[in-house]
Amino acid sequence: MTKTQPSLTLSLLQAREAAMAFFRPLLNEHELTEQQWRVIRILHQQGELESHQLAHLACILKPSMTGVLSRLERDGLVCRRKGVEDQRRVFVTLTDTGQTCFESMRAGMEANYRKIQMQFGEDKLDQLMSLLNELKRIEP
Repeated sequence: MTKTQPSLTLSLLQAREAAMAFFRPLLNEHELTEQQWRVIRILHQQGELESHQLAHLACILKPSMTGVLSRLERDGLVCRRKGVEDQRRVFVTLTDTGQTCFESMRAGMEANYRKIQMQFGEDKLDQLMSLLNELKRIEP
């Protein structure tokens, strides 16, 4: 019997789950899904984005992004507007409530990152981030 390679994709998913275990309690406390938090965080960092750019950066499929944005808009956390010259273009930005939500979660999220860093080690975490950034740049 030949030995199979360890599964890169499965290992990445398992590592993601291990990392998310630190963050899910805070997300649940604020009644946010992981996808909603990714959108809030990206909009906080980037400012207004076109919905397709936001979907790409947040790793959310466009059909799913529609539902995520609808719920965030319903809750007053984001605002969508159509492009002036092209009505098909949709731009998304955080509202003041969305900014406040981000700020109210920032300290807790940073504390969770510190917990991971303490357990995993700063050098190893830096190395992991560097390797993951390299992996993101490879072409199929």
